[in-house]
Amino acid sequence: MEQRNLLIAIVLSVGILIAFQFAFERMRPAQPPGPPTAPTVTAPATPSTPPAPRSAPASTTGAAAPPQTAETREAAIAEQPRIKIDTPRLHGSIGLEGGRLDDLTLATYHETVDPKSPEVVLLSPSGTKEPYFADFGWVAADPGIKVPGSETRWAASGGPLTPTNPVTLTWDNGDGLVFTRTIRVDQNYMFKVQDEVRNTGNTPVRLTHYGRINRTGIPAAPTFTILHEGLAGYIDGHVFGGGTGFLWLQDADRYTSLNPGEPREYSSAGGWLGFTDKYWLTALVPPQNEAIKARFIRNGGGADNYQADFAQPAVVIPPNGAATAALQFFAGAKEVNLLDAYADSGIPRFDRAIDWGLYYFLTKPIFLVLQFFHGLLGNFGLAILLLTLCIKLLFFPLANKSYNAMSKMKLLQPEIQKLRERFPDDKARQQQEMMALYKRVGANPLAGCLPIVIQIPVFFSLYKVLFVTIEMRHAPFFGWIHDLSAPDPTSFANLFGLLPFDPITIPVVGSMLMIGAWPLIMGLTMFLQQKLNPQPVDPVQARMFMFLPIVFTYMLAAFPAGLVIYWAWNNLLSIGQQWTIMHRAGAA
Repeated sequence: MEQRNLLIAIVLSVGILIAFQFAFERMRPAQPPGPPTAPTVTAPATPSTPPAPRSAPASTTGAAAPPQTAETREAAIAEQPRIKIDTPRLHGSIGLEGGRLDDLTLATYHETVDPKSPEVVLLSPSGTKEPYFADFGWVAADPGIKVPGSETRWAASGGPLTPTNPVTLTWDNGDGLVFTRTIRVDQNYMFKVQDEVRNTGNTPVRLTHYGRINRTGIPAAPTFTILHEGLAGYIDGHVFGGGTGFLWLQDADRYTSLNPGEPREYSSAGGWLGFTDKYWLTALVPPQNEAIKARFIRNGGGADNYQADFAQPAVVIPPNGAATAALQFFAGAKEVNLLDAYADSGIPRFDRAIDWGLYYFLTKPIFLVLQFFHGLLGNFGLAILLLTLCIKLLFFPLANKSYNAMSKMKLLQPEIQKLRERFPDDKARQQQEMMALYKRVGANPLAGCLPIVIQIPVFFSLYKVLFVTIEMRHAPFFGWIHDLSAPDPTSFANLFGLLPFDPITIPVVGSMLMIGAWPLIMGLTMFLQQKLNPQPVDPVQARMFMFLPIVFTYMLAAFPAGLVIYWAWNNLLSIGQQWTIMHRAGAA
């Protein structure tokens, strides 16, 4: 009975691990087939009374004539004059037609671990397969007032845009309104946009300032995922996205939760909103002391096109008067320290753009500890090893108690076997006698489960940290591990690279053959630890126990290498601790 309970506990633990990987994940919809046409970009909501029309005038829509075939990104960028963006962390340009931020790459992040691989592309202009851009401007409350839109050709002064050199764009509508846009950028990923309009005419005008991010396409990702990707923000005192305190736009971690043409509208004082990917973020940050109308919307027209926008309160500009509106726009990597710094500077809950998950109280502290150890050791893999050692020390008393109980159980196995032979057909009597035996010597048949059970929250949290934090992306360990956030790239099937073929290319079974060196090391350490445990008397149970290391080896082969290293190192520490205690008790 005691072995059955232990087996059930371990099987449940395995079930929890599998549930974490699959049961809490949602199936991502398939990518839309073929190149989409250029989307229609809707005008932002406006808080004016009476409200501005929901459909934008021609000057504020997206591309006027959607092309039948998507252009290359390079061709779309070359079609119009541009102002270069050149900062330590961003490369790209501002399109003078529309005054949009629609061309950005991340200078310090590359597509692969090879530093010579292309920079990660974040924003792309209209006309490409999946345009992704931000623009800003004014909506007129009254008809007949010309305001700048996507086809407006701005005049530029200054450039390139750098942290020390802002860019100014101007446009005269010919009817007495002169628009000026000043764009600044800091050393990282935050743009500051200031729009000014001067009324040189004879009649007052009423305008509403807006900011919007428009995106076409669903980001490429695994079929199953454990993080939020999609529309996100902190609006009206709530965080939209994934994790503790987050609200969902129905199934907000999938873009398709929004029905075309049915916007979700919110009133808020400040906040932020935009799009989040696994590692990247675009976010509009309005003034935090102003009431705004925010909106998430999915546009129709045959393409998966989504928009996050906000509108500030309408302003009346008298003759010979002027009005100014400002906002911030973040476009870059979700670095923990950087988002924390922006949150401390006055952008509320900006750090929650990283999906720390339901175990926020564990995942973020674990990351901060890993980051501290990385600062000491210079390697996140070594930081994981040191963190594991600290966790073992933290649970040392509990583990000692467990291993002492397991020692007693192992010493009692001959007595238990005698009881089974004495009462072979009376299970109730067997159980009664074994319980009396356990009570007499102070043994607990379930004590051996504790070392596994206490690891589960840490395992989940470390998995989340490795999966969602960009600091772990392309972080090397030693040897063949060049990315702790990715699975071990080696495979036993090609003798860890000695044979000249890639097992993943084998149809049907290719993915099953991708079991690398570290998962095998983990499985071996689990097998050795299992040999120290009390062995089941029942041969069927014994065979099931022997099968568990194989199950874990196969299951963890697809997990981040950093997590497998943690598990293997934890097993080695447990083996040392368990062997010492059981040796002293005479059970080893």
